[in-house]
Amino acid sequence: MGKPPFRGNRNIVTLIAAALGAGALVAAGAPDPRADAAVAAHAANSVRSQAGSSALPGIDLRTVTIPELQARMADGSLTSSALTRAYLRRIATVDPTIHAVLRTDPTALRQAAASDARHRHGTTRGPLDGIPVLLKDNVDTHDLPTTAGSLALAGSPPDRDAALVTRLRDAGAVILGKTNLSEWANFRAEKPTSGWSAVGGQTHNPYVLDRNPCGSSAGSAAALAASLSQVAIGTETDGSIVCPAGMNGVVGHKPSLGLVSRSGVVPISAEQDTAGPMARNVTDVALTLAVLSGDHSVRSEGPDRPGGSNRLRGKRIGLWRLPPLGPRVDALMTRTAEKLRTAGAEVVEVTLPYQDRLAELEFPALLSEFHRDIDAYLATRHGPRNLARLIDFHRTHPAERTCFAGQELFERALTAPPTTDPGYRARRAELTDLARRSLDETLAAQHLDAIAAPTNPPAWTTDCARGDNDVIPSSTPAAVAGYPSLSVPAGFVDELPVGLLLMAGDHRDAQLLSLGAAVEHRLHAWRAPRYLPSVGPESSRR
Repeated sequence: MGKPPFRGNRNIVTLIAAALGAGALVAAGAPDPRADAAVAAHAANSVRSQAGSSALPGIDLRTVTIPELQARMADGSLTSSALTRAYLRRIATVDPTIHAVLRTDPTALRQAAASDARHRHGTTRGPLDGIPVLLKDNVDTHDLPTTAGSLALAGSPPDRDAALVTRLRDAGAVILGKTNLSEWANFRAEKPTSGWSAVGGQTHNPYVLDRNPCGSSAGSAAALAASLSQVAIGTETDGSIVCPAGMNGVVGHKPSLGLVSRSGVVPISAEQDTAGPMARNVTDVALTLAVLSGDHSVRSEGPDRPGGSNRLRGKRIGLWRLPPLGPRVDALMTRTAEKLRTAGAEVVEVTLPYQDRLAELEFPALLSEFHRDIDAYLATRHGPRNLARLIDFHRTHPAERTCFAGQELFERALTAPPTTDPGYRARRAELTDLARRSLDETLAAQHLDAIAAPTNPPAWTTDCARGDNDVIPSSTPAAVAGYPSLSVPAGFVDELPVGLLLMAGDHRDAQLLSLGAAVEHRLHAWRAPRYLPSVGPESSRR
């Protein structure tokens, strides 16, 4: 769903082939959660000693943008093949510590070579040509497994690519591989552990390794934080892009509903599901969204225009504080508001209405929609053909229960009212209407360009026995309304990243990205992870 699931054992599949001469399968195995702390510290020290280098002279993969990479490809000082090899080397070096990448695409270097030929001949396909992209493993690829983290789908790949993958391939992007996720996008158990799947085990937060990456796009966000790809694709029903982005210190955009095709994406709810771009900067997110959506106004209106934080002058932003995320997050929001004001923005405090009613209505609606939509998706795959058979699969496969055993959401969805039920329809209509009104009325009453809120609390300790320890209400209004939201780095509580979530009206994606780029420029909050083993008691972080 987007708000957390996971931990457990992960199989280490294989290492990148020697010298990366021919694509490779990668293996991201997860250590036993009870592994000795000294071993974890040694691994972290090894990663820190190597993670800063890129093997590309004059290029820092942690901070470089797509336009800068394309400029180098255009003048011949960089090739897509060299860039792809650099990222494959980072995956081989860094990912054994964070377990974000499930597998790399064995054709990645062939894809890069084809892009290099287009660059030489002047036939490039746009700004993503030759740019490595990781895909969340609930996005269908005909030539790679697509598992949603479940062993039930770990057999044959889907018959065809998701529509968004076709767009990426047509744009010349290099499909680098697939990332781990919260199994079934966090819609299996009542007490999941985010970032855990039976296929991939537990993904770790690169900033502090015993902390959670949030879910369900955990692997995509953690991979970006560790600079294992230039861009990654996440998916969201409610919070699954923006929470991992915030908790891993990267940028994540949940597009307006329908802007990006959900065809070929393992579903929860057609009424809320969307895929979206994630990257280390807003520029790369905007360029990727233009490809995913086919809407190039996103790119022309977006953050590649000059002006920096000067574009904040005269903008009105409503700050929704959310005290339940803790006093240290609230203090960070106060500092953030002051920084925006000094750049010329007007920041006023707001409280979004109808939130208690949204919380009552959303989950029952999603149960009905999941039953409908997962049955339709499973009918296209080899494996369990419907939700009832999927429940049976989980009951009979112990590896699905190594972190948490429950599948209560599956079982409740199986008996939920069908989406043809008049009661369901009335509740969904009220839910969507209230979510849209909560944003529309607030934006109009205060004459706002956007609403801002903390994206996430500091990351909690990953704990299979306890499950997620999350209170993250900020993503819900935009998720349920189908409106765009964007998380950009806001700062840190000690070593743990916190994001600023920006929300705007329906299909105001381009304007939101432009504002987000200005906010990103003013806050200048990103810093590289240090792969710390731990940072002390969790209670002190809030």
